[in-house]
Amino acid sequence: MPLIEHAIILAAGRGARMMPLTSYVPKPMVKVGEKTLIERGIGQIKRYVPRVHVTVGYKADLLASHVVPLGVDSVFNTAGHGNAWWIFQTLLRHLDAPVFVLTCDNITDIDLDDVARDYFDLGAPPCMVVPVKPLEGLEGDYIFHRDQIVHDLRRDKPAPTYCSGIQVLNPVAVRKITGDQDDFGMVWNKLMQEQKLLCGKIEPRRWFVFDTPAQLAAYTDAAQEGAETLIAA
Repeated sequence: MPLIEHAIILAAGRGARMMPLTSYVPKPMVKVGEKTLIERGIGQIKRYVPRVHVTVGYKADLLASHVVPLGVDSVFNTAGHGNAWWIFQTLLRHLDAPVFVLTCDNITDIDLDDVARDYFDLGAPPCMVVPVKPLEGLEGDYIFHRDQIVHDLRRDKPAPTYCSGIQVLNPVAVRKITGDQDDFGMVWNKLMQEQKLLCGKIEPRRWFVFDTPAQLAAYTDAAQEGAETLIAA
């Protein structure tokens, strides 16, 4: 039986920094090798989680037609809304159980069962962010915490780890604390005020996120050369 039964991939953004590629397809449909970013993500998640959901926005019809045959359970159109809107305004708002949250542009090597065990070891908090060591050239929200309780997230001051784009959260528990919100910045701030945002201990073994065509090219070149590490442009 899976430790966590639901996961959602956030794939609604325009991906403006990936232009001109995203003039024709949404960022999740950019190909890395023979597969699209989101196809890779869905394939990895389904090794651990039976029910996978996806948010769409930019070129929503095109992306939805791409992911439905890949076996996702539901597609939520969040166009015009922030990245946390789905927690409060879709059917998942009624889910009183943990959900893996991942971004569509993450390529990572991580055992989600280990992350799930880490989450439950921390007492199943309303939200747990998964840390990663910073990579040169990739921006992120640096995590400041004491005893795994996050008290600040910021980009203007470095810390040993920043947010990987992977979280575990309970929609019902989050809603009780934060009220309706639109973006994760506000969600995290409300949770930090109540000391309910935690930082996990499990980090990805390998991790990369794409923001620009140059980073995509660098990753592809490294993969073709058989590099053992993920290289940022």
